[in-house]
Amino acid sequence: MPPQGNSRRSPEQETLLRAVRIVREHVENALEQGTHILAVPEATPSPPRSSPAASPTASTVETALNLFTPSELRTANTLEAVRAVLGDCQRCKLCTSRTQIVFGVGNPKAELMFVGEGPGRDEDLQGEPFVGRAGQLLTDIITRGMKLRREDAYIANVVKCRPPDNRNPEPDEIQACLPFLERQIELVRPRVLVALGKVAAQALLGVNTPITKLRGHWHLYRGIPLMPTLHPAYLLRNPADKRLVWEDIKLVISALEKPA
Repeated sequence: MPPQGNSRRSPEQETLLRAVRIVREHVENALEQGTHILAVPEATPSPPRSSPAASPTASTVETALNLFTPSELRTANTLEAVRAVLGDCQRCKLCTSRTQIVFGVGNPKAELMFVGEGPGRDEDLQGEPFVGRAGQLLTDIITRGMKLRREDAYIANVVKCRPPDNRNPEPDEIQACLPFLERQIELVRPRVLVALGKVAAQALLGVNTPITKLRGHWHLYRGIPLMPTLHPAYLLRNPADKRLVWEDIKLVISALEKPA
């Protein structure tokens, strides 16, 4: 059954955890590139313990989030407005090889939302998520398995631009794009989220747990029941595991059939 709300992290905890991940990835990537990111200031007296300056958590979080989150995104109240803030995005290196940004598609008030990894070649050319072979399999899951119309769900990806050669998105690319996905989820506010594959599940849950251990169990994303499952592209290579995805999807169907 879907997880109960008493295990939900507070918004402050979610924000702090996300900020820690952003800062960590930012530092690690900078160090890998040989960038000097830390400047040693001149010595100054330490503030008294009672001073507000002794508790920099709020400003640290705000600074970390501002590395990747435009202020306009926080006031974007429609998916169209979020897409406008995204603009001709140049926030990570994926912009140099894409054909076009692949934002999302479907019902803006959907009860069911799927989150994948990133666009592939077909998606990059057509500008819509999940339209290639993996997309056809996802469509079959929705229409034949769940007896829904594809357009009744909302479908998006963690990153909005195709990674070269369909490689996994890198941490800095995920962190640059994640605020836009988070805002999409906030605005759609689905009853159930389905994370398709390792990248989506780990990005939304902030964990490094393998998808094989995450799938088949309910998790919470900011109070929304989330079911991780295997990516359709994986199923094309390993068709015998379709039965595992069907087990996950049956749990999703049961959750959607319950009264809101």
